[in-house]
Amino acid sequence: MPRRRLRHGGTALAALLLAAAPATTAAAAPGDGIGDPYFPSYGNTGYDVEHYDLRLGYTPDSDRLTGTATLVAEATEDLDSFSLDFLLDVDSVRVNGTPADFERSGEHKLVITPARPVAEGGQLTVVVKYADVPSTVQWGDGSVTGWNRTPDGAIALGQPEASWWWFPANDHPRDKATFDVAVTVPEGTSAVSNGVLTGETTRAGKTTYTWRQDRPSTTYLATLAVGDYETHEDETGSGLPVYNAYSDDLGSLAGPAKASIERGEEIVEFQEETFGPYPYNALGGVVAGQAADLGFALETQTRPVYSHAFFERGSNPYVVAHELAHQWWGDNVSVAGWQDIWINEGFASYAEWMWSEHEGEGTAQELADYTYHLYPEDDPFWEVAPGDPGPENVFHSAVYDRGALAVHALRQEIGDDAFSELLIAWQEQYAHGNASVEEFIALSEEVSGQDLGDLYDTWLYTPGRPALDTAAADASITTRTTPKEPASWERIHDNHDLLHTTATE
Repeated sequence: MPRRRLRHGGTALAALLLAAAPATTAAAAPGDGIGDPYFPSYGNTGYDVEHYDLRLGYTPDSDRLTGTATLVAEATEDLDSFSLDFLLDVDSVRVNGTPADFERSGEHKLVITPARPVAEGGQLTVVVKYADVPSTVQWGDGSVTGWNRTPDGAIALGQPEASWWWFPANDHPRDKATFDVAVTVPEGTSAVSNGVLTGETTRAGKTTYTWRQDRPSTTYLATLAVGDYETHEDETGSGLPVYNAYSDDLGSLAGPAKASIERGEEIVEFQEETFGPYPYNALGGVVAGQAADLGFALETQTRPVYSHAFFERGSNPYVVAHELAHQWWGDNVSVAGWQDIWINEGFASYAEWMWSEHEGEGTAQELADYTYHLYPEDDPFWEVAPGDPGPENVFHSAVYDRGALAVHALRQEIGDDAFSELLIAWQEQYAHGNASVEEFIALSEEVSGQDLGDLYDTWLYTPGRPALDTAAADASITTRTTPKEPASWERIHDNHDLLHTTATE
């Protein structure tokens, strides 16, 4: 994102987030957060959203966004008032059909007081009408944004904060919901979101695109890309609709971008062998143009978004393997809190190693050896614990690279059969839900029948470079001198520089 440089799967340089974020209090009142230990003001309590219906109008020339957001939710406690995460100007709010009072609290909370209290277990239908120019709306010191204006439109996406610049939400991974998104734009302009394109209608010089995401999604995995795009619609051999969009501003990078993104079906088929059935009913990707100043990729559900920069050195199926692996690791099973980020990034990074091995460009073992020796023993890299990196290091390179080493050490310790059984069991047990690192550890011990405490302590929680003789049973890291660089290494390393450096965003 504009505030970052380049990296996979995340968007906010945690240090910038901490600097930008307003102070929060511990009281569980409207306007306070859901209770995330890293980002305590994010999300809200008192209700559970089941569905978002977003009806949007957008004018690229002025960056003017109008919207009617309908949230269908259930009250999880008696509610006299409640809050949403949102930054744009609000015109009106209705709750269960009746006008409601609303006011701002802090810098990203919209506190709503219904005309009548809502009892625990009662339906909560909230309609928010709003209009604003998102690119002019700042949060904190202005270093963070989830709305990336482009010369021909905009791209909305972010992590860990996401929706604030384009729709009101309970913006935390613990509250997943389905989505309908209808976007009206000038004729000739594309509007791309998540899931299945269910309609495209042009009237009076304007086109409305309607998108449906019928599987639960976290709010940070919702996206909107508006602009001049070349779009490719297709269908996989299994009948899955495919929708890929390439900015007209890619120039000579269009070829390598297409050579990468169009391999999505092939990559998913390979990943299904290890992770289990693909969890969604649509597939695709969006590649932002060179003028978009988008310095990262993000695993937005069913349709990851990629910076043009990932294709500057040619085709790059590894970043596609990373973001598509996130459809299982982070999207299907999402973090319980942002301290659990290793589950997302460690496994998505390891998926690149697995694809490299599949393509004969470097085995997972060779990549583990090379990665281990890349960082000297006194490198500060080893001081970050991927299992609980802290809010300032949520997207640190150690979460990616040491995180992948932890996955490899686990695989070597329990063997391929148990490893495969574990990965599929994880996806089945927590499908479309949330889970923590602690729950992953418990399941891995249950599946393998082994006590893995020492292994996880070594790789996830203990600062310092693990000694070779204790890295994992059967010497998962085998060489004591710097090994030969695998053919895939340069591209994978470039990806991680883009991915986590951005997040360093």
